Amino acid sequence: MKRREFLKSAIATGTGLIILPSGTLCGANSPSNKLNIALIGAHGRARAHYKSVSTENVVALCDVDEDSIAIAAKEFPGAKHYFDWRKCLEQKDIDAIVCSTTDFTHAHIATWAMNRGLHVYCEKPLGNSVEEARVARATFLKNKHKIATQVGTQRHANENFNRVREMIIDGAIGELSAVHVWGNRQLPKPGYLPAEGQPPKNLHYDLWIGPSPWHPYNPGYFAGNCLMWNMYWDFGSGQIGDMGSHTMDLAWNAIDAGLPTSVVAKGDKFNPDITPVKLQATFEHPANDWRGKITVTWYQGGAMPTSPGFMDLNKISHGVLFKGSRGFLISDFTNRVLFPYGKEPDLTYYKPRGEDELIPPLGGFQEEWINACKTDLKTSCDMDYSGTAIEQMLLGLVAYRVGEKIEYDGVKGRVTNNRKANALLKRKYRDGWPLNG
Repeated sequence: MKRREFLKSAIATGTGLIILPSGTLCGANSPSNKLNIALIGAHGRARAHYKSVSTENVVALCDVDEDSIAIAAKEFPGAKHYFDWRKCLEQKDIDAIVCSTTDFTHAHIATWAMNRGLHVYCEKPLGNSVEEARVARATFLKNKHKIATQVGTQRHANENFNRVREMIIDGAIGELSAVHVWGNRQLPKPGYLPAEGQPPKNLHYDLWIGPSPWHPYNPGYFAGNCLMWNMYWDFGSGQIGDMGSHTMDLAWNAIDAGLPTSVVAKGDKFNPDITPVKLQATFEHPANDWRGKITVTWYQGGAMPTSPGFMDLNKISHGVLFKGSRGFLISDFTNRVLFPYGKEPDLTYYKPRGEDELIPPLGGFQEEWINACKTDLKTSCDMDYSGTAIEQMLLGLVAYRVGEKIEYDGVKGRVTNNRKANALLKRKYRDGWPLNG
């Protein structure tokens, strides 16, 4: 039996144990049950994964920068080397991938890998368009009985996420009515950079561009981290996909929301090159089995919700304000504060959970995914949960671009009242780089 089929058949038993042909048992962390992992994106953000994947077999390193591969090879000397991720995915002994590439290749790599039966850890954002988020999510759902996925919103492992969810569900602020989520980062840019110089010999620039429309080389795109390029429409989704992925996750984890039914947005004057610095997008969500209908509003780049008067929200760089019938809960990634109000602002209506009723700690975020690959396939931020969240955020950019309120059919993935908005649900790709390969 091929190794990958062998691992999957063991997972199907639901025991978390591998039954060897000899009849002996080996646990999920035994040497004979290590994953064969490919690092697609071998340096930069990938360094955050070196420790967690070092317990497994790293069998492939892929990066468009030869120097990055050389650095990673010192950590994983036995791995094969690739510059093109499409060729890397052809390696037959790979069980799983960790994708730490540019934002505009995330959905492609994740979808191609899942189509080949591979477990996937993909850095955020999962996609740069609504279509990308939906295709990746649908591909996961089609294969969820045999693969584990995790999207890299690693702050989700902070225990504050659990405490916030418990307080909202248990009625600490009464009946939830509105959620306000914000990030204050501001990185204005005039437009795409002009051609300047030639790519260094170690950089495969055409592969870096990948599926995106062609833009000439400029060293400015590489003078730092993702903030050098992710605000350009052809390369990223700005703060929506960057810190928006992390901060919305704090809210998303607490409200059990699906896709919105409508979106309206406003912000900076539209620039065909650059995503907006300042933006405010409001999403309407129907009621579910424990709360009524709510609105969720995202703010960035100087747009901010109105403070309830108890705290200067501007002192919180990235945070969430939950509004309820009896109070407010304000939170960042690691801290929270509750402000009751109304006729009886004494919290007598709210009984916190006992210690034995608390949501258990998630533990290591990457480790959760590795363990899921070997056991029950379940993770906290799989591509169903995270794909839905980023689809909502990206709809905010669509509404901003058309300048009108859009009505959305989340089942069909279509805007029902604006033809121009439907055209903006997709990105255009260069030949040879299909999304669903």
